[in-house]
Amino acid sequence: MRVPMKVDYGVRALVDLAERLGEGPVQASEVAARQNVPEPYLDQLLTTLQKFGFVRSRRGPQGGHTLARAPEEVTLGMVFASLEGTAAPLECIDEPGECSLSDTCAQRDVWRTVDEAVQSLLSATSIADLMTRQRQRVSGGVYQI
Repeated sequence: MRVPMKVDYGVRALVDLAERLGEGPVQASEVAARQNVPEPYLDQLLTTLQKFGFVRSRRGPQGGHTLARAPEEVTLGMVFASLEGTAAPLECIDEPGECSLSDTCAQRDVWRTVDEAVQSLLSATSIADLMTRQRQRVSGGVYQI
């Protein structure tokens, strides 16, 4: 499975905002610089994340972005689904009618199992979990799944 750049950058932005929770609004330019994300692209992502209720944005000199939900409440599965739609490895997993071989295809069962495992992991991993992992990596600790 390949993680789309949009999801990667969106998750990075959410983790960055989560790390600064309670400090007030964070400027997109600051997040972009810290996360090595092009600012214009990040602006678009933050707008999308706001539409889905993950981010709260305020304009003006004292404006910026904050998380709209607790980091524990936002999972990678939610972010992936919001930014990209499906993470299914094949279209026939979500839309079996799109392929005339779906009912008899042996590999479809394998890919469905892979999709279920991925969805389970994404749904069980929150932005708070990623913050914890990141802090441990920065401090030299090792994080075990």
